[in-house]
Amino acid sequence: MTSHFTHLFSPLQIGPVEIPNRIAMMPMGVFSPRLLSPETVAYTKEGADYYIARAKGGTGLIITGLMPVVDNMGFCILSNPEGYVKDMKYLMDGVHETGSKVFVQLTSLTGRANHGLTGICPAPAPIQNVWDPTKIDRGMSKEEIKQYVENFAKGAKLVQEAGGDGVEIHAVHEGYLLDQFVISFFNRRTDEYGGSLENRLRIIKEIVEAIKAACGQDFPVSMRYSVKSYVKDFNRGAIPGEEFEEKGRDYEESLIVAKKMEEFGYDMLNCDNGSYDSWFWAHPPMYMPKACNLEDVMKVKEVVSIPVACAGRFDEPDLADRVIAEGKLDIMGMGRPLLADPEAPNKYVEGRLADVRPCIYCHQGCLGRIFQGKDISCAVNPACGREKSYALTPAETKKRILVIGGGIGGMEAARVAAIRGHEVHLFEKTDQLGGVFVAAATPDFKEDDRQLLAWYKKQMADLKVHVQLNTEITEAQTTNYDEIFVATGAVERRLNTPGFDGDHVTYAIEALREKEITGTHVVIVGGGLTGCEIAYDLAKKGKKVTIIEASETILNAFGLSAANYNMMMELLDYYQVTVIKNAVVDRYEAGIAYVTETVKNYPNVANRAQHMFALGTQGLPKPHEIPADDIVVSIGYTSDDALYKAIEADHVHLIGDAKKPTNVMDAIWAAYEEAMHA
Repeated sequence: MTSHFTHLFSPLQIGPVEIPNRIAMMPMGVFSPRLLSPETVAYTKEGADYYIARAKGGTGLIITGLMPVVDNMGFCILSNPEGYVKDMKYLMDGVHETGSKVFVQLTSLTGRANHGLTGICPAPAPIQNVWDPTKIDRGMSKEEIKQYVENFAKGAKLVQEAGGDGVEIHAVHEGYLLDQFVISFFNRRTDEYGGSLENRLRIIKEIVEAIKAACGQDFPVSMRYSVKSYVKDFNRGAIPGEEFEEKGRDYEESLIVAKKMEEFGYDMLNCDNGSYDSWFWAHPPMYMPKACNLEDVMKVKEVVSIPVACAGRFDEPDLADRVIAEGKLDIMGMGRPLLADPEAPNKYVEGRLADVRPCIYCHQGCLGRIFQGKDISCAVNPACGREKSYALTPAETKKRILVIGGGIGGMEAARVAAIRGHEVHLFEKTDQLGGVFVAAATPDFKEDDRQLLAWYKKQMADLKVHVQLNTEITEAQTTNYDEIFVATGAVERRLNTPGFDGDHVTYAIEALREKEITGTHVVIVGGGLTGCEIAYDLAKKGKKVTIIEASETILNAFGLSAANYNMMMELLDYYQVTVIKNAVVDRYEAGIAYVTETVKNYPNVANRAQHMFALGTQGLPKPHEIPADDIVVSIGYTSDDALYKAIEADHVHLIGDAKKPTNVMDAIWAAYEEAMHA
């Protein structure tokens, strides 16, 4: 078999450790009790299997999710040393059997980026909290700094005893505690750990020296490193291409820091960009460019001789192979793409790129679930984090299965049923597969959504699902099937607002798929995720856009990651989209949207009144007359479950938007879980 991407799949030395190829799994946290033992803080067998599956899939280096060296979050690597070493051997042995290597990421935690733990996770010096700027996080004492350094060394020694190949220090990256020490904008200390760059780097130097003293010079230590902060101010991040004054780490200082870390003894720099103030650089949503950090990371490679990795929407093996061949990078770092498809590296080397299930950079199954206290998983791969319990097995009895509706949920049900060996017939009433996801995937920043559609269509063909388009199934046609999956989708909600029956009023699906919005002034009715994405897309094209939202907040989508939320808010601000909340359109007439906003006396950030006078419980009506050459309505969907109700029975399964309009993750997961047992 011919090996594709020969440079990407060549070995690499990190210190004395050789990894078999240049693909590394970026740390994707596993914190839930099912995956991380509360007793030993080692990964349970299910948690280890999550990592082992990626090693079996061809990933050369597994870097586990962060493990605290201090007990500020209720668990710490030092809590049960004997138990940790004993239980981690299952993970180490499982990865090593594949030929891959394991680094464990050790962390000093969050500093000012702590969420709900103000005062527990100290910052370098007193400074405002990221999530609640009215709170001030306390500064660390020198005694605490010394203890943190010692704990890093002790934690690294445990990793070594457990069979780990190295550790990664978390992190001069993403605005975490160590990053706050290094950046003068955050570090207000006046002792030997603050002030000059040498002082601000002191703790970074002491950590690697302590680890090398404990574990030996031949034990590799990687540093997670953000090249540039992209911080405009506290809680404000810069978007790509924006001109701004860097308040965090700029290029000039970054290259000095990178060289210093090599001098200190670090064996690898695992690089990206950003801070919690600009979180969308470290966790790039679909609005960020592909390989968004690569140009910056290659600057680091020019000044150091140790291996350099790059992460951040980096899922193009041809690009990775080229820059590695040119000596501009050493390692392709992937996090979420390996959750979506743990076999991606094997498919790369075999040249089967069209078979790779793409990450759509939604953050719903990974970050979204982590911060809800749930197991890590993936929106497009329900078996992520449940590799054995959710494995698809051949059905004992082969059945004849009908899938009604060819949207994402319908195709997932058909895919799973076909893999299990059933005969699957899928009927779609339109002329193409994809359902409403076809419209959702049309903006230029949704290339991964379009790739997911292409992947599903290929699955239908490869698995020999009998697909028939332009066919609307009736109740009479649903007989003679052992199992039926009804995935008839949803219809858009409509408004009876006066004037909304005219040619210049469009609903979201039509606006996305078919109708070109030609006017200059556009009003978007509905500030949910779809409405905001349409507003951003139009504003980027030069339109003057106003969002009218009936509720008190926009982007109120369950599971939406703060990285996606914050970037969309920055984009709306950058492109000067006007947002009016607590407002409705009363009528649309002669190119004017007549809007009533209800002004309420909400407190400001200091929890004090925003207005000079009380407004009463009903608020104060405030009229607006907004120029609107076009109006786009995006107010959600209503389930189309009429056929299901007509044929409801034990062998009939209602899935996707036909059951409840939500998001791609819910549609895929429900379809998978129903079909895996059919």
